[in-house]
Amino acid sequence: MRVPPAVYVLGSSIFVLGTTEFMIAGLLPTIANDLDVSIPDAGLLISAFAIGMTVGAPVMAVATLRLPRKATLLAASAVFLAGHVVAALAPNYQVLMGARVVTAVATGAFWAVAAVVSVRISPPGTTARALAVLVGGLTLSNVLGVPAGTWVGQQLGWRAAFWAVAALTVVTALAVVALVPRAAGAAIAPPRVRDELRVFRGRRIWLALATTATFQAAMFAAFSYFAPLLTDVAGVDEADVPLVLALFGLGSFIGITIGGRVADRGLFLNIFGSLVTLAVAMSVLALVSGSTAGAVVAVFAVGVAGFSIAPGLNARVFVVAGDAPTLASSVNTSAFNVGNTLGPWIGGAAISAGWGYVAPVWLAAGLALAALGLAVAAWAHERRHERALTADLEPVGGPAVACPAPPVACDA
Repeated sequence: MRVPPAVYVLGSSIFVLGTTEFMIAGLLPTIANDLDVSIPDAGLLISAFAIGMTVGAPVMAVATLRLPRKATLLAASAVFLAGHVVAALAPNYQVLMGARVVTAVATGAFWAVAAVVSVRISPPGTTARALAVLVGGLTLSNVLGVPAGTWVGQQLGWRAAFWAVAALTVVTALAVVALVPRAAGAAIAPPRVRDELRVFRGRRIWLALATTATFQAAMFAAFSYFAPLLTDVAGVDEADVPLVLALFGLGSFIGITIGGRVADRGLFLNIFGSLVTLAVAMSVLALVSGSTAGAVVAVFAVGVAGFSIAPGLNARVFVVAGDAPTLASSVNTSAFNVGNTLGPWIGGAAISAGWGYVAPVWLAAGLALAALGLAVAAWAHERRHERALTADLEPVGGPAVACPAPPVACDA
């Protein structure tokens, strides 16, 4: 079965959201100069977005829980658009900072609801692939959107980059109006905050979230310092670094595509396989980092291995959450952003300690193994959960009653 066109529309929206999250990194010097602030202060615009996503996603998920899903998507797009208009017109740093925070909150709200809608409108057996489309939009934003936004900002000024994202937001919002069904993502019974919170009482969701955050920390501990690793250790010319990072992006897109198909066959198969492969790929990168060709190939492999897990991590949360997935999905988005924050800090601490640019890669391999340990613990807990459920359903003197199949194919 195929993923519905509406899911690709939502993936395109995620492409726009992802572009604005990361393109500002290439515009920091011009923004700092124009608004008369330091580069570190301008860099806080990136941190503010991550914090806004981390806090805003679950808060907005609860605030919009009883609203129609399509209306929530369009409202989040409208706030996202307004934030970019304000950012493009910002007279000072404070206004730009406020616009970034508001935009991040809208982004978190859109992410959470888009994931729920994608799962509920997709045919059985395609859920992980649908979620892979959303993550694929984020990946393409890094490969295409961020370089394009940076180029526009360099050629026409940083404000032009925000205007460009605003224009793309209008296009994707119109696509949502046209192609996303009006009742998309609607639950049979009205959702309740109490039901959404009940999911967090068990250990299953916390193991899933911890796996997400630890994996993401592994990726960003290494990825954040790929540029100096490539130039200072591997001997790659500075002008060629964007090409190597584009190759990493291509690998990540391939990984997501493969991972989505594997995850639809078994979530833990996808999660275990990806984490083992990621740990191996990181270790190989650390070992061959002194070779230009070896480092380039290894970076590509890290992209494939790392992003292949994303469909499984996202779909796993939906399995655990059952009929109350909105808040759990939004908190999983926050978990990714926790990893985005901790990973660069861990890698930077290793470099500051004088361990060199290869150290973050070794730490990333260790974090991948730590995430694997959490995933194994989740799998073991799932086995116990299954046995307890089977025991509860088994009638006295008779065979066990078969449990209905979950909406997402998995090993649980």
